[in-house]
Amino acid sequence: MSLYVQMLMIRSIILTGFLIIPSTILAQAQQYDLVIKNGRVVDGTGNPWYYADVAIQNGKVARIGTIPATEGKRVIDAKNQIVAPGFIDVHAHVEGSLEERPTADNFLYDGVTSVVTGNCGGSRTNLRAFQDTLKALGISINVASLVGHNAIRLKVMKTAFREPTAREQAEMEALVEQAMKDGAVGLSTGLIYTPGTYARTPEIVNLAKAAARYGGVYASHIRNEGQEVSKAIEEAIQIGREAGIAVQISHFKVASKPLWGFSKQTISMVDAARREGIDVTVDQYPYTASSTTLLSTIPSWALADSDSIVLTRFHDAATRLRIKKEMLESLRKNGRNNFDYAVVSYNPVDTTYNGLSITRINQKLGRKANAETEADLILDLIEKAGPKRIQMVYHTMSEEDVATIMRYPNTMVASDAGVARYMSGVPHPRAYGTNSRVLGRYVREKQIIPLEEAIRRMTSLPAQRFRLADRGLLKPGYAADIVVFDEKTVADQATYDKPHAYATGFSEVLVNGEAVIENSRHSGKRPGQVLVGNGYQAGIAANK
Repeated sequence: MSLYVQMLMIRSIILTGFLIIPSTILAQAQQYDLVIKNGRVVDGTGNPWYYADVAIQNGKVARIGTIPATEGKRVIDAKNQIVAPGFIDVHAHVEGSLEERPTADNFLYDGVTSVVTGNCGGSRTNLRAFQDTLKALGISINVASLVGHNAIRLKVMKTAFREPTAREQAEMEALVEQAMKDGAVGLSTGLIYTPGTYARTPEIVNLAKAAARYGGVYASHIRNEGQEVSKAIEEAIQIGREAGIAVQISHFKVASKPLWGFSKQTISMVDAARREGIDVTVDQYPYTASSTTLLSTIPSWALADSDSIVLTRFHDAATRLRIKKEMLESLRKNGRNNFDYAVVSYNPVDTTYNGLSITRINQKLGRKANAETEADLILDLIEKAGPKRIQMVYHTMSEEDVATIMRYPNTMVASDAGVARYMSGVPHPRAYGTNSRVLGRYVREKQIIPLEEAIRRMTSLPAQRFRLADRGLLKPGYAADIVVFDEKTVADQATYDKPHAYATGFSEVLVNGEAVIENSRHSGKRPGQVLVGNGYQAGIAANK
């Protein structure tokens, strides 16, 4: 704008009290980067959908209302589909896989625009280096990270089966504090995995206090999800109570056949904690099977120390007998006579086992058909795979409990997945279809929860939980992470037998205002950002 025009405008204000803007300037001011027309807006609050257009400018939602198409440099016709905030997956494991596959196709085709990684105690210990790598690489989704207790304990204590010394505890707390200053959104534990299983509650409480000082969350894969699930939930609540920290119980479930239907009681425990004033929420994946490594079938004491020491235990007759005895006791406590519930998703040593249960592999090898022989097979498979680890899918839950947990208002949706390598192995289908399965199976078909409520669980509730200040709502000033989908056709396509199938129904997915899924196809764009927690500013100030 010329100095002459500016002077005329000032003179007009002085003389008339009104600002007269030249028509060319007015037209320029009305031009948005993108306008989404003809959609039904579900804004993430849980309120009913309504008809509105959405304007986007500089990666942000600029305006919601009736907006002429002429005001957009580009226009998307939503064609009466749902326009909602991008989904936030609060429980992901993208370390390593995102660096290899930065376009994160499986997440984006499922409507996910942001993930929280570093769960189950597993994260990068040098969070800043991880963030710098992602920024330099360019990623298609937004990523926030927790700092993992298991990773920190490994760094300080390796796989020692003991309590930390005062010096080791202080060193772990310092690592948590540094991660929070580097932008971690909280502390995670995997108390069912080594070395997390070796930690006692006070160790976790003190680490959680370090995270709480910077506004972090405590996210936990609790110590037991089967016969002792109540005790494990109480421990998570106790940590929240003593550390003064918000608690997120990860992939909430009941993974023991004799306890199927017990989810009503576990939810009651969470509600009781909330009435006490402890901020506890949960997340779940909408499947009756879990997924982790084959090591989870082994008693944790047997996995302490180095791999060579572990193998020595496997080879010692008396120790091997003790290991198998405990494996079989656990099996029977959970109401099972064999390991047919345990299916190999990826065996790096012998891929012909992929998709087969332990029982089926045992039969294939011509071994005796009993649980004791299958336990021997598990030990043999672990020994052959070594540090490469065998990935498994475990069918341990009931549909009734999945539905009960989904009805609970404080339940978020999470995949517990990484960035899938397309057509590699037989992974859990949750990597491809978690959100679309909720929308298709549980909202549209089973009518377990309404559409608007499901979207709240995927958007504003996760953003609130992990304090992602400008995400999770369709609201002016918020980041333009947006999904456009047909609620009548959206569906997961991945199955346990054929898991490599992208979800369908999402026509457009925007990340920070950029169309990453465009006309139901990945555009290849990488506008994702690293999202940081409240401690990040304290870290900046400390470095000045």
